[in-house]
Amino acid sequence: MRLRVEFTTEPFDLDEAPAHALVAREVVEAAKLDAVDVGPFGNTVEGAADAVLTAVDALLRKTLEAGATRVSLQVNVIGEGDR
Repeated sequence: MRLRVEFTTEPFDLDEAPAHALVAREVVEAAKLDAVDVGPFGNTVEGAADAVLTAVDALLRKTLEAGATRVSLQVNVIGEGDR
């Protein structure tokens, strides 16, 4: 099974990336994922279910520890042709 996760961390700061946003980027870029798209208003990762779920676990734990007060995410099961 393949998964795609879209997520954001809050609070937002348009002037400077907060620590929790930097941590989120580090976590997903270090994970064994097939696709990572990090942007100022949303982030998307994609890969095998085990890799994505492991990354989401680390993402939640580390961003909350780094000061995130809210993490919103959406998980979708995707097929091979849904890239």
